[in-house]
Amino acid sequence: MPSLPVDDEYAPLYTVGQVATMLRVQQAFLRRLDQYEVVRPSRSAGGQRRYPRIEITRVQYVVELVDEGMTLAAIRRILELEQQVAELDGRVRELAARHQDDTRRIAELEARLRHPRRR
Repeated sequence: MPSLPVDDEYAPLYTVGQVATMLRVQQAFLRRLDQYEVVRPSRSAGGQRRYPRIEITRVQYVVELVDEGMTLAAIRRILELEQQVAELDGRVRELAARHQDDTRRIAELEARLRHPRRR
């Protein structure tokens, strides 16, 4: 059975009003998040903001940071840095796996040099 758009956490399904109601925030606050490029919802063909579930989770996180007294500019920077850290973590894992493969290949080559096959 094919998946439904509601199953896709990236499907832009929710309007500003729906998200504001769900999270108990003002619609103006959500618009300000877009203005400050903290949370960037998609736009419908008619230009309405549409939020996927993944962005709603991000808005919840932003609300927590605002409640702690952070400015939107600071929050945007935190989100940028968190994204960079996630990308670097992925790169580190990738390089560690490559290093492990290279170490294994070196050990195999060294073993061949120590014990060459005889004809």
